[in-house]
Amino acid sequence: MRKLMCLFLLTLAGAGSWQMFNSCKSVPKPYRELTGLDSLIQQKMQEGRLIGIGAAIIVNKKVIWMKGYGYADRNAGIPFTPLTMINAGSIAKTFTGVCMMKAVEENLISLDEDINSYLPFKVQNPNCPEEKITLRQIATHSSSLLDRYPFYTDSLYFTGKDSPDSLGNFLKAYFVPGGKHYTKENFSVSKPGTYWDYSNIAAALAGYIIELQTGMKLNEYSRRHIQKPLKMKNTGWFFNEFDLARHARLYNTASDTVKEIPLYGCTTYPDGGVRTSVNDLSRFFICLLNGGSYQNCRILKESSVAEMTRLQFSNTHKPENIDLTQKNEGLFWRTKNSGKLIGHGGSDPGIKTEMLADPDKNAAIILFTNTDLTERYQLKAYFDILNQLMEQARKMKATSK
Repeated sequence: MRKLMCLFLLTLAGAGSWQMFNSCKSVPKPYRELTGLDSLIQQKMQEGRLIGIGAAIIVNKKVIWMKGYGYADRNAGIPFTPLTMINAGSIAKTFTGVCMMKAVEENLISLDEDINSYLPFKVQNPNCPEEKITLRQIATHSSSLLDRYPFYTDSLYFTGKDSPDSLGNFLKAYFVPGGKHYTKENFSVSKPGTYWDYSNIAAALAGYIIELQTGMKLNEYSRRHIQKPLKMKNTGWFFNEFDLARHARLYNTASDTVKEIPLYGCTTYPDGGVRTSVNDLSRFFICLLNGGSYQNCRILKESSVAEMTRLQFSNTHKPENIDLTQKNEGLFWRTKNSGKLIGHGGSDPGIKTEMLADPDKNAAIILFTNTDLTERYQLKAYFDILNQLMEQARKMKATSK
């Protein structure tokens, strides 16, 4: 244990190229230094055995602080910076959500149409076959389409490469009777719209519908309508879209050794396949917080973003198992921390990401780590950092008025 603690102290000390992403000239004078934040993050990284951290604070729709700590590649001594790429986990669902709303704007899909209007095979819940399933239900995790574990995690990740399986073929095999992966366990016993159950596989189906109706792969449609207009140069979905040298290595540090987790691809990429940087994601997040516009670049109509970020459940219309004081859903957008924050987060092997804002959208943060948070003390360290970042964002918002 002492050796490991020494290793982390050396790791933190060795990352002397920690950097404020913005130069002093471009950062408002009161925010050039955040008293105590560096030391707190370093302490929490040591406590949680976190190899790398990237973070940003956004106030009044502007980045006012952005920084990296520790290592993107510990063995090579490459620091984790705001430009470091990392797989963002379920934050990818917000990209799928923006693509969905763009397809709605183009009159290619409807949020409330039966999804079978768009599919080359039929998807129906065998427990209630007459009930339609809609994209709105999918995007609020109330579609009755379920992830089946451990199959979902054991069969859909591919080490060192993108999935060789076709998304459409996999979904057909999962949802259509007679398919290789079909079972009634893939469906809830409750009717669509009546029960909340977080579903990655449903998000993948939404991405596939977008592909069918737009005639473009989701990554291509995303590049056209999100990455390119927002100049997100360190964002992509598949291995052939980026330079691996820019991608962080992933780690598990829960034992007395530091283990590297090989990079991987996933068959159901619409639910978690985006790889991005803190710097790039800040542009995307600000765009959503600002009604679809970032620095005079508009990617969605304001009304589309309003619908995507509108909390869809109310006391008169909600799944039976939703407590609105604890949780609510937008369209691939959600509340966190008992409704006190909005946005989305992601978890996958070797990563934890959060993209969160206050409900008024004027104080926000982004936080990445390239370390598997498998232990409670690791999660505590991560969320201690997150809470401190939010506290700083709120203080800055208060002093900016």
